[in-house]
Amino acid sequence: MTKTWLSASAALLLLGLSGGKASAREVQSHGFRLEHWLCDTFFNGYRATDYTQRWDIPASANRDHGGLPVNPKAAKYGSSIGLGDALRQFEITEQTDAFILIAAFWEQADADTKRWVNVQALTLTPALWRRLWGDLQRHDLERLQRLIQDRSLSVEEARRQAQALKARPPYSTALITLNPKIDDSQRRLQCSLRFSVLFDHLAPQADRSRQPQATLWGHPLPPLHDAAARTFKQ
Repeated sequence: MTKTWLSASAALLLLGLSGGKASAREVQSHGFRLEHWLCDTFFNGYRATDYTQRWDIPASANRDHGGLPVNPKAAKYGSSIGLGDALRQFEITEQTDAFILIAAFWEQADADTKRWVNVQALTLTPALWRRLWGDLQRHDLERLQRLIQDRSLSVEEARRQAQALKARPPYSTALITLNPKIDDSQRRLQCSLRFSVLFDHLAPQADRSRQPQATLWGHPLPPLHDAAARTFKQ
């Protein structure tokens, strides 16, 4: 289990956005470990074969917990959960089947260890997921994405125009946070879910406080050993 726990499989691009920023690499590493532990503990050791697949863990691998596809996400406690590509997330609203979102949050326990302090397994319908997008339609996201990817605009101008567009309806009606990624190496539209939105709108009855032992389906999440806080160059 230890060797598997420390290895990595699918790419989870998750950004911690508050409460002391966690680096993208740090969050990604914890996402790797979480997904492997989940797969080894609950999903018969499943490993993704296509990193572009819609679900991190497909319904076919989930034999014991509802038979639904699963997307695990990890973030620093109190931070936003990175969801990746915005259009792919919006496509969930166009599906007919529910899915399970596993959201796990960590904190630094001591100099050498982080521990999981909250975990939620939420069964979400496309209709509930749709509410997070407010009045946004697919063509609105495609419009913003075209602007972001317009290479005739400088990085600075693309950022300025993207932020200006985001500030207006229908973009401003969304609870999902749209995150344009614009620099010399990338032009992408990603999205994230604030900690407060997750609990207020998707899990209003859940306990959002720090838990002495974060437990999922009767199994305590293992600590993240040798995962001390670090500063990485972005």
